[in-house]
Amino acid sequence: MSDTTHLLIPYAASASPGCQQALQRLALPHLDRLLARLSPHPAQSDSGEETTFSAPHERALARALGLPAQDGRIPWAAWHRHQQGQPADGAAWAFVTPCQWQVSTDHVTLRDPELLGLDEAASRALLAIVSPWFAEDGITLHYDQPTRWLARSPLFALLATASLERVLLRDVRAWMPDAREARTLHRLHSEMQMLLYTHAFNDERTARGLPVINSFWVHGTGPLPVPAPTAATAPTVPTTLRGAALNEDWRAWAAAWTALDAGPVAGLLRKAEDGVPVQLTLCGERNALAFHSAPRTLAQRFQSLFRPQRFAELREKL
Repeated sequence: MSDTTHLLIPYAASASPGCQQALQRLALPHLDRLLARLSPHPAQSDSGEETTFSAPHERALARALGLPAQDGRIPWAAWHRHQQGQPADGAAWAFVTPCQWQVSTDHVTLRDPELLGLDEAASRALLAIVSPWFAEDGITLHYDQPTRWLARSPLFALLATASLERVLLRDVRAWMPDAREARTLHRLHSEMQMLLYTHAFNDERTARGLPVINSFWVHGTGPLPVPAPTAATAPTVPTTLRGAALNEDWRAWAAAWTALDAGPVAGLLRKAEDGVPVQLTLCGERNALAFHSAPRTLAQRFQSLFRPQRFAELREKL
């Protein structure tokens, strides 16, 4: 329904032992009451693995917006341009995030780009340095924001890439695009590391006590369908669980969940109690579970009175 109020919650649960321990002590009364009123929505739920390139909340959001939701090929960059008023021209776009790879003996970890201290001036200066190298391979770069550029190239038409959130703070080697399909990107990664290793740009950053930039991450690849989808009202997607979950700070995550339950979840519950059609999507590391207001049989209503659906029973499925 176009007038359905939809709350989509990323990082609702994790298989991490720390998260499972935190969940045992976590009370979410508004969420439990809301779940008891709603029915499962299988058409909007999906399942995957922790190794999929696109996180469950990204797949769920893509479906809600009417975008293609193939793993690793959700055209977020092209959609972003469309949202900025640019026409859907059928070209393949991608996001390129300048970043730092921290190399150790057994890991190559992608550091959070938001912690690199990149402002617009520094980002544009770096863009001017690397753009010619990308251009030689038919990739045109455009500035978008300090930690994210836009890139246009036929290379991105069918290329599956891992979202930045999937690889953040993890070993990048497990999330690299297919070597046969992305030979150009693999070579560019090597060239950028050599170029930036001794570049004056990083010498200046080091002198100022700022982290060096030594690589990039490509994500959000693909062309937007023409004509572009005209989706219903976009769901509300709170990000308050994200940072704590990615850093595995489960105490902070539980506190954020408590605040989320008292805020947006309680608000959605009030609307459901007032008879407004609502939808709730809970996303973990593997799966997305969707629920919505729907007519229920007498037997379903009777069952919900004596055995209501609660978050504690669902978290293992996320």
